[in-house]
Amino acid sequence: MLRIALLAGVAGVCTISAAGDLVVPQRIPDSYAQAGSLIDIGQGRHLNLRCSGQGAQTVILEAGSHADTTTWFKVQPLIAAFAKVCSYDRAGYGFSDEGPMPRNLDADVSDLHDLIGRAGISTPVVMVGHSLGSNIVRRYAQMHANDVSGLVLIDPPAQDMAAFAPAWSKDEEAMNARRFDFIRQCLAGAEKHQLASPPAELQQCMGAPHPLASDKVNAAIAAYKYKPAFWRTLLSELQDNAVVFSKPVSPAETLGQLPLIVLAASDAQADAPAEVRRALEAATDKTQTRIASTSSRGERQMVARSSHDMQLDQPEAIARAVAKVLKKPGD
Repeated sequence: MLRIALLAGVAGVCTISAAGDLVVPQRIPDSYAQAGSLIDIGQGRHLNLRCSGQGAQTVILEAGSHADTTTWFKVQPLIAAFAKVCSYDRAGYGFSDEGPMPRNLDADVSDLHDLIGRAGISTPVVMVGHSLGSNIVRRYAQMHANDVSGLVLIDPPAQDMAAFAPAWSKDEEAMNARRFDFIRQCLAGAEKHQLASPPAELQQCMGAPHPLASDKVNAAIAAYKYKPAFWRTLLSELQDNAVVFSKPVSPAETLGQLPLIVLAASDAQADAPAEVRRALEAATDKTQTRIASTSSRGERQMVARSSHDMQLDQPEAIARAVAKVLKKPGD
């Protein structure tokens, strides 16, 4: 799996939407400092949903690991120019309530299914998934095929890295063990209400403020990371990631004739050590090509000048892919 940098922010650029003369926001709007709509999904739990735009079909945005709706602040207004689009905070993140453990793909799919139903979102929908989110929406499309009319997957991470770089994979396992210990320390600090003014040994838990957010938005982000729910969710999600990404794409996975676009980031491995970069690229190519082949209407598109966080540095490419999937044959 890809190495995950906890709580890091990535700067993007301001460009013009292919959908018109809409300027992409350069900073996270202050509206993200408050919840959008808190949807009751049952059992006393609520998920935060943000919807904008209008259209016959709805586009659902599924974030990557430990990300909330702020990750879509550039993409959502671009899509809202031509469709209804909704992003949401998964359980335990942002303004959403914590969910039952473990936080694995099936738990995320179950929550998303309940959210769509309780929010009254008409199906079928187009689903957009970034990184881990690509695995979530793929699983959703297999479990609830009638609910999904198309998929756009943003740089799905490499799976089965051990087949390409065994030594690197062993190092990654050791790094995961240290990462999990670190999260447990942060969890213990959150349970003791220490993270608002952390002692020296816990100062790295919160990380630096998001460089594209105001003090108001950063305060809201910090507030949910003070809570034990965030750290319990993060630990469970990353533990499941280690299992999911250690395996190849299942040969039994099929999406039939579902419209599917896999967007591959040209520079996703730019920061990888030279000795493993080629292996990472080969594993990513194989994974993404295999995913694209799960549908008879699948295609893989390389996006130039894009990091793994394509939603921040090439949001228009995502909007164009969504517009293509929304367009019906013959239109």
